[in-house]
Amino acid sequence: MAEYNYDVVVIGSGPAGEGAAMNASKKGLRVAVVEEQDTVGGNCTHKGTIPSKALRHSVKQIIEFNTNPMFRDIGEPRWFSFPKVLRRAEKVISNQVMLRTNFYARNRIDVFFGFASFIDKGKLKVKSPGQDEEILIARNFIIATGSSPWCPADVDFDHPRIYNSDSILKLNHTPRTMVIYGAGVIGCEYASIFSGLGVKVDLIDNRDRLLSFLDAEISDSLSYHLRNNAVKIRHNEEYQSIQGDDRGVTVEFKSGKRLRADAFLWCAGRSGNTKGLGLENIGLTANSRGQIEVDQHYKTSCEGVYAVGDVIGWPSLASAALDQGRSAASDLLQADDFRYINDVPTGIYTIPEISSVGKTEEELTQERVPYEVGQAFFKDTARAQISGEPVGMLKILFHRETFQILGIHCFGDQASEIIHIGQAIMRQDGEANTLKYFVNTTFNYPTMAEAYRVAAIAGINRVANL
Repeated sequence: MAEYNYDVVVIGSGPAGEGAAMNASKKGLRVAVVEEQDTVGGNCTHKGTIPSKALRHSVKQIIEFNTNPMFRDIGEPRWFSFPKVLRRAEKVISNQVMLRTNFYARNRIDVFFGFASFIDKGKLKVKSPGQDEEILIARNFIIATGSSPWCPADVDFDHPRIYNSDSILKLNHTPRTMVIYGAGVIGCEYASIFSGLGVKVDLIDNRDRLLSFLDAEISDSLSYHLRNNAVKIRHNEEYQSIQGDDRGVTVEFKSGKRLRADAFLWCAGRSGNTKGLGLENIGLTANSRGQIEVDQHYKTSCEGVYAVGDVIGWPSLASAALDQGRSAASDLLQADDFRYINDVPTGIYTIPEISSVGKTEEELTQERVPYEVGQAFFKDTARAQISGEPVGMLKILFHRETFQILGIHCFGDQASEIIHIGQAIMRQDGEANTLKYFVNTTFNYPTMAEAYRVAAIAGINRVANL
């Protein structure tokens, strides 16, 4: 049994673990990373963010090919199977793994492949199949083990027609009908993907509105366009039983409804990956969802042990996880670049996509903030007309008296890119963080970014007419 000594050991090589390991190494620490899978990248690269977004991009191209009149002069509409589209995603995954493997090599970071568990404070055991156990000793540990789909015991996920958001990537056919249970971010994204492939989708939501954390107008727009693409959204429903057989899956609801489909996809919640980690040996306990509690410096109650990323819960975004990992590494060295990650834009990769930053109209109304709205509809912009992506809008919420920008919400093609222009301005001080910046700045024409100027002028005109 070999023993190795390090300044810091990072458990997990997803965005949070990678951010922590790279920052610690750059700051001169001797770093090791433990990864349970046989290649680096974590669930983000292999099961979550990267494959689902690569799938989405391919499906979006298929939709364009089948609906654009220009392509109809070339040939008939084409049908693409899910496995064929998935092969494109697998190429992206292999490229990401190669890229990230080189990151660790260049930064002289040792990577151990195997399952990690704490023996005691300052000591970690790594066990991999067919190999001797290895002991890693360090003063500091950063837990970045991520999350996995939460799977209730009364649903048989071993059945070949019942999937969760990880196992769906092993789907080897294209079903004609599908029930997606859970209308959170992951459920809505997969509803877009499968409906884009021509699958008849029933999307089950246990609430009365899709993605209720979004601005209501944006949420309503998503609902409309999902329905427009033949997705049947069913609100305020909870399952009673889910039974699979040789020909499909039957879902009984507490409301008395019954649905039958070729396949069933569970997208209702995720759990932190802490099972078997030996937290009890260092005095830590995960909550009922497997998540670890931390303070605003990402410290756990065990001295020298940090936790970052999905394993701590909110906001459970790859972008935030990377920054949390970097911040934890900075904190253990008491470096001056530490920051608590609480200003995170949402990026939801439905078709069309959604992104937002700052307050919603509902929040501002509840807080009694005198705000006004500036909007630009993409159908009226030249770039959207040229690209054939007219669906969507940019919405700026600003203070009626100071013109300070309070929130930005975008729905449509490239929303997750467009949002960052507004995010940068919101972080400025003084008049630089006002609607007037967009009015007094010349944007390239035609661009999608030009929507900021259009929305700003519309907002100022609304105030002038009061």
